Amino acid sequence: MTLGIAFAAIILFVGTAGVVLPNLLLAWNGDAPSLDVALTNALLLNIALILLGWHRYKALSEELKSRRESEEEARRLADIDHLTGCHNRRSFTAVLGQLLAELERRENALAAIAIDLDSFKQVNDLHGHQAGDEVLRTTAARIQRLLPDGGALARLGGDEFVCVVPYPPQVPDRVDQLATRMIEQVARPVEYADSAIEVTMSIGIASSTQMDGVRNGTPSAQKLMHKADIAMYHAKKQGKNRFYWFEPSMENELRFRNELEAGIRRGIANGEFRPYYEQQIDIESGELVGFEMLARWESPEMGVVGPDIFIPIAEEIGVIGEMSEALIEQAFEDAKQWDSQLTLSVNISPVQMRDPWFAQKLLKLLVRHNFPPNRLDIEITESCLHDNVGMVRSMISSLRNQGVCVSLDDFGTGYSSLAQLRSLPFDRLKIDRAFIAELKEDEHGAKLVDAILAMSDGLKLPVTAEGIENEFVLEALKRMGTMKGQGYHYGRPEPAAQVLERLNQKGLLSKDKLDNVTEVDFTAQETKRGEGKRAG
Repeated sequence: MTLGIAFAAIILFVGTAGVVLPNLLLAWNGDAPSLDVALTNALLLNIALILLGWHRYKALSEELKSRRESEEEARRLADIDHLTGCHNRRSFTAVLGQLLAELERRENALAAIAIDLDSFKQVNDLHGHQAGDEVLRTTAARIQRLLPDGGALARLGGDEFVCVVPYPPQVPDRVDQLATRMIEQVARPVEYADSAIEVTMSIGIASSTQMDGVRNGTPSAQKLMHKADIAMYHAKKQGKNRFYWFEPSMENELRFRNELEAGIRRGIANGEFRPYYEQQIDIESGELVGFEMLARWESPEMGVVGPDIFIPIAEEIGVIGEMSEALIEQAFEDAKQWDSQLTLSVNISPVQMRDPWFAQKLLKLLVRHNFPPNRLDIEITESCLHDNVGMVRSMISSLRNQGVCVSLDDFGTGYSSLAQLRSLPFDRLKIDRAFIAELKEDEHGAKLVDAILAMSDGLKLPVTAEGIENEFVLEALKRMGTMKGQGYHYGRPEPAAQVLERLNQKGLLSKDKLDNVTEVDFTAQETKRGEGKRAG
């Protein structure tokens, strides 16, 4: 529009100048009367419009050029990861979708390779986020150099990458070789601020040959990336620093895992997790001295599920604390109905021991349920000692100061040292069932248990042996010394109702509970007598 105005002014200038300029020359020579002032002013106005319009046109052109360049730069930045310079998720999905749509015109297949750095959070925690950024940039550069022609790399976010490479479907080994080289190259130390940072990565691979349809563009790209992700998570689960090709069973396993996670969350809300109790026996006298509380999931869909299934998942999704506190509260109410001499042992997850307020939370539960602290025995595993020994020592001291006993569970399977055992105020050691099970196999197992017992005697710590499965193991332990024992030889873990029946037969119910049971039995007997009289 500005250029049009300038052209119109030029046309007017030509028309006006054709009249004004000849008169101007004649007037200058004195051969004509005075100039026409109106036409002269119009000519000057046309000149001003031409100059103004041309200047404005140039300014607008430069502004439009700058805006186009800015828009192109914005589109470019929107399509790349600013840290590594490779594609981001949005642009990579479009690129992969286009490659899949064009796949039928080519002889090659496409492999999507999902990459995740192992334990990358530790790099940020130990060396700082700038060091983490340097590791990500170096990793992206190393992977990019390995990609063949036609390959593309993207950073999806955090420490997750994905790339796509073409390969002949008859020789998938080429992709295996590429993945192996990636693992080797990324494992090389990254030099940063006088430090050599080492990381590993897990890789999952999915092929376009594993998909039914590949011409749907973005949806097909997302499906292929999802399959590669599933394979990558499987690689992490299998020990990290390795690669796996996608298999349908992995997807089924992940779907089942997701169903378990959802079921666990529902189960906590609906109170489906119940305490079961395993007997603890004085091996020498054979008397019942207490119970260990074991969690069971009474799922409406799957039946009774053992803790080896749901505890690791509950720890990973962050609900173990809520689940454990609910179980402990139920156990306190159950144990209040037992004889006051019977103890209650409770396992504590290593995840809970990372909570600096755990001891205070447990003590509040004791007060809320009016449960005697001296009847409670907290069992922690050796792995807890390596996360934060100082905090664990403080928690143990707080609990013991209130009368709670603290046992070291699964002793012998972790990495605790004698120095730690001496410095941490434990009340009891529990020998792991793996050592007890070896008593029935060879003499070597007996020597290991003898060594543990000798060490416990030196530390003046009583011992509990778990995993007693038969009479042979029991007799072997009796010969070794005085201790408590538990295991299937004494019976399977039982729900609270069956425990009450057992204790009622042994006369080991609390006085209040015993009075209630006697009253119920007396009422039942009177009812039976009345029914008998009416029948007579």
